Amino acid sequence: MIATVGDALATTRSRLRAAGIEEGAIDARLLVEAATGLDRSGVLAARDHLLDANQAARLSQMVARRLNREPVARILGQREFWSLAFTLGPDTLDPRADSETLVAAALDHLPETYCRYRVLDLGTGTGCLLLALLAERPNAWGLGIDLAEGAAAVARANARALGLDDRACFLSGNWADAVEARFDAVVCNPPYVSDRERAALMPEVRDHDPALALFAGADGLDAYRALAGRIGPLLAQNGVAALEVGAGQAGAVSALMAAQGLETVETRSDLALIDRVLVLKPRNPGK
Repeated sequence: MIATVGDALATTRSRLRAAGIEEGAIDARLLVEAATGLDRSGVLAARDHLLDANQAARLSQMVARRLNREPVARILGQREFWSLAFTLGPDTLDPRADSETLVAAALDHLPETYCRYRVLDLGTGTGCLLLALLAERPNAWGLGIDLAEGAAAVARANARALGLDDRACFLSGNWADAVEARFDAVVCNPPYVSDRERAALMPEVRDHDPALALFAGADGLDAYRALAGRIGPLLAQNGVAALEVGAGQAGAVSALMAAQGLETVETRSDLALIDRVLVLKPRNPGK
């Protein structure tokens, strides 16, 4: 039996909630919108309209994937971040709103809107950090690097889609091993989940985000250890670095950076009041 749009919405919401998916109401709306090709207002206006067979089949497939705890953003292939649309890939993280804290912090330390800033994004993934910064600083240029070539390819495609590809370059590499330039800002959201936390992660993260971008050794600090000695030589005079950190890691990461001559000048919390971003500067700039 072919259901109406309203029935499909209610049934999908009920099934997701019964499966313990907390965002069931929002997810149901997004899936129905995607299956029907309607936006939010269109779904409301068409509640009494029947889904056609193709729409019903698409919705059934997407709901099955969501019940298997695949995130909606991966089902749809896209995530909104900093009010920009980013395509996802199997080698990229699904960008989280927490990471917008890093963008906001970096922008505050790149205060001149039309300055020709140079920005380096290490572990770029979808390119969301770098491209959000370039969207806000129209004369800036940036380089994004990711160990996974698949992630770099997705970031290039996102830059083209956002009309930023003339100011962004994405490469595959091991952090900044092949980079000799200096930058006004280095930004990074590295892997920071410890091995012991793996089992406690939500299946949407554990089973669908790439392990390479999630896990960082027994204490979750391996990536910061690798970065600590690399960041200083990459910073131009008066340059800053902004690093995302996991819950409870700010002190340990700050100490690792301090041992390599990088002083924490700001610790910024996310909307949940968790210390989420460290802003760092060389203790002896120019040396």
